[in-house]
Amino acid sequence: MVKSGLGRRGVSWHVRVIANRYADSVRLMSIARAVRERDGVTRCELGMGTPANLELLAGYGAAAEATPGDLVIAVDAQDACATDALEWAEQELSSHAASDRGEGGDGPTRRSRPRSLPAAARELDGANVALVSVPGEYAALEAHRALSSGMHVFLFSDHVPLEAEVELKRRGAELGLLVMGPECGTAMLGGIGLGFANVVRSGSVGIVAAAGTGAQESACLLDAAGVGVSHIVGVGGRDLTADVGALMFRAGMHMVAADGGTDTLLLVSKSPTAAGVDAIAGDLPDGVRIVAAFVGREDAPAPFEVHPTFEAAAAAAAGTSPPDVADLELAVDAREGVASGRRLLGLFSGGSLAHEAVTLLEPGLGPIAGNAGHGPARPDGGHALFDLGEAEYTQGRPHPMVDLDVRNGMLERAAGDERVGCVLLDVVLGFASHPDPAGGLADAIRRVASDAIVIAHVCGTPDDPQDSVRQAATLRDAGAIVAPSNAAAARLALRALR
Repeated sequence: MVKSGLGRRGVSWHVRVIANRYADSVRLMSIARAVRERDGVTRCELGMGTPANLELLAGYGAAAEATPGDLVIAVDAQDACATDALEWAEQELSSHAASDRGEGGDGPTRRSRPRSLPAAARELDGANVALVSVPGEYAALEAHRALSSGMHVFLFSDHVPLEAEVELKRRGAELGLLVMGPECGTAMLGGIGLGFANVVRSGSVGIVAAAGTGAQESACLLDAAGVGVSHIVGVGGRDLTADVGALMFRAGMHMVAADGGTDTLLLVSKSPTAAGVDAIAGDLPDGVRIVAAFVGREDAPAPFEVHPTFEAAAAAAAGTSPPDVADLELAVDAREGVASGRRLLGLFSGGSLAHEAVTLLEPGLGPIAGNAGHGPARPDGGHALFDLGEAEYTQGRPHPMVDLDVRNGMLERAAGDERVGCVLLDVVLGFASHPDPAGGLADAIRRVASDAIVIAHVCGTPDDPQDSVRQAATLRDAGAIVAPSNAAAARLALRALR
């Protein structure tokens, strides 16, 4: 059943509800992004008809009557364009659904995909990992079903209550199963990436991480150093709090250490609590070397090496030195006076990378405004740094690693702001990320770089679908200085502003 109509407030919103249709969030993000690029379309939102999503649409002025099992397409566009956009989006959804059922091809027809985790486990013999990406209010139930089916859980969903996370992880620990998440963005098990994952060489360093882009940055820095990764276990950002007690961090360490191909564990976290560090320290696996990147925690007492940046910890795990940036320092110095006395604007898609940058910048610049710094939430004309992956920017729209619109808009405003002297940003590659982020940002970066210093870091590898070498070249062609690590980029920005 399909219903079409206009939003309650204004006539620009056109809404279509497709009853009893499910599509995963990554697919919806991809289709919504393509619809936004169509002529005459101002905005497009695709999502399941959950109460939270309907409330969000209502805030935009778009009304829809739907159940959590229905799919909602909402387009803000001129009348003629809206009809075409709705039809195109529905066709894309239908073509994906037909492909899932094995229809429309010349090869053998596959069975329809199962509609529940237990059914999928029965049909796919030997399945041992379930990826759960449903609205937070339903995620815990699906994760429990996966555990009951004997599967590890990769829990991508956010907005899962803390008490539900603790219950899931206690049960997982009892069953000897991993619960990676909630809000777990990255994992790699046996060479298979889950979520936002990069293509890195296979090797002997295992990563256990409570920081998604921190795990990506660490793995990519190891790859650049010629060292491979055995597994990456993400655990979600709350695992090292006192409430959770590092339940899955500890389980992940033991599972990865038990793999015969792992001789070094690299532990990754953003400023873990003392209780979290103590929980790890009291349950270390034997037989492996342990190195930690506890960003911003140089003083964390632990019975293993602790480093305050992803760069330093990856170099220690690899047995190498951090990359030499002398030439880049000269490039910054060559534009002496461009940024001095003016403000920094940091625009990050990776929360862990934003956090690392703040820990390196604030000792020299003082409290930084924005949602990632320790200054005022709203910029007051001084330095500001933003994690654009936070809910205030992603509610109702794709993550900035997928959708470049928010960052492009902020870059365009920075290009016209004579107070901005230095722009610092990350470009995160890998599966599920934007197919060409540097290309999508290049025009705006070029305009900013004409009157300010732009410093960027590409978190990725040459084997990623986007190719880190090509992405870095695109950024340099647009006028950016490209650093070999996120930490190096932050230090170069500090040098530019002094």
